[in-house]
Amino acid sequence: MSFTDDCFQYHAGKRKGKIEVLPCKPLATQKHLSMAYTPGVAEICRAIAASPEAVYDYTARGNLVAVVSNGTAVLGLGNIGPLAAKPVMEGKGVLFKLFADVDTFDICLDASAPQRVIDCVKALAPTFGGINLEDIKAPDCFQIERELIDSMDIPVLHDDQHGTAVVLGAALLNALYLADKKPEDLKVVINGAGAAGIAGARFLTSLGVPAGQIYMFDSRGLIHQGRDDLTPAKRQFLQEKDLTLAEALAGADCFIGCSVRDVLTPEMICRMERAPIIFACANPDPEIPYPLAKSARADAIVATGRSDYPNQVNNVLGFPFLFRAALDCRASQFTEGMKIAAAKALALLARSEPDQEVLAAYGLTSREFGTESLLPLPFDPRLAECVPPAVAEAAIQDGVARNRIDLETYPLQLRKRMAELKQRIERVL
Repeated sequence: MSFTDDCFQYHAGKRKGKIEVLPCKPLATQKHLSMAYTPGVAEICRAIAASPEAVYDYTARGNLVAVVSNGTAVLGLGNIGPLAAKPVMEGKGVLFKLFADVDTFDICLDASAPQRVIDCVKALAPTFGGINLEDIKAPDCFQIERELIDSMDIPVLHDDQHGTAVVLGAALLNALYLADKKPEDLKVVINGAGAAGIAGARFLTSLGVPAGQIYMFDSRGLIHQGRDDLTPAKRQFLQEKDLTLAEALAGADCFIGCSVRDVLTPEMICRMERAPIIFACANPDPEIPYPLAKSARADAIVATGRSDYPNQVNNVLGFPFLFRAALDCRASQFTEGMKIAAAKALALLARSEPDQEVLAAYGLTSREFGTESLLPLPFDPRLAECVPPAVAEAAIQDGVARNRIDLETYPLQLRKRMAELKQRIERVL
């Protein structure tokens, strides 16, 4: 069978889809039934009514995230609607569970207007400990996320913005480490001014890149002062005068693509600074193919969104562990400090000695940190032990953590949790 045939069989075979809901408490006797539902459950209801925080002690809310989409910007497929978005949201739930033991419900909303999405999510808030927004078009996604953060007391994250930004940031930190460059000295060109592009640019400023040294292009060209068609989000990165992409790349240190295939040419790369950093993240076809970028400049440091080349910029390195930490410390929101902590933890993990378990999973005998290993591999079990503690510590420092966890024992707790999860999954599958 072809890969496409395999995909259809994978999603349709056995049980339909990729998720199911199973009880986590025994239901074998009449007493169990009476405790799980009426009359015993009434005691739990009374306790929560008297003390709302008790919901975290007696229900699944503290480990439950809503993965919310209205289907207006699904993968690279565009506005295909909430029904067609559902396979992606189910897939997101599988990744949440597999990599960080976070439970999810996928919520696919028939709601194209931003305010309707906002109202729906706010009404659902009592069910969930966190909200993961997904595949919502720009600029609606900025308004939706901002209003939900401002009005809710649980963490809200639009992963297409911040998950991408965190992983890009981690790759950039390691690229700069290898190239012996500093963020404040960079000239960066970003092609694509959607959710990922704008959030990536904002995150670069948090890492020390001056906003004035970021040249951002949308489908109509460079964002500059002579244009009158710019959203407030784009206007943060105004340049004084218009330039073509080729002109902007002359002397640039870094190119980040969140756009479409084949917009970057070898000739453009040749005009960039020494050790040019090329993050061509359009999927499935990058702004320039990995081999072509490497052949254009032997000193180029290249990453893409593809898994068949080195340095895949993959959101799964970010969102499961951001939410794991936020849920465990019961953060009221995600802060910039938490995201920076995640990026730095990912960068440091990539520089460490490889884990034998992950080498076996990828059929490797060795893996050394360098230009072809800027990021950890997704199946590295140390991700769940290294990233959440860094994020939780930042949450505590930023004053948004309502549950002050013991940071010394937290990594060991995470290791035990993930080992138990692996055993449960093996029994089920």
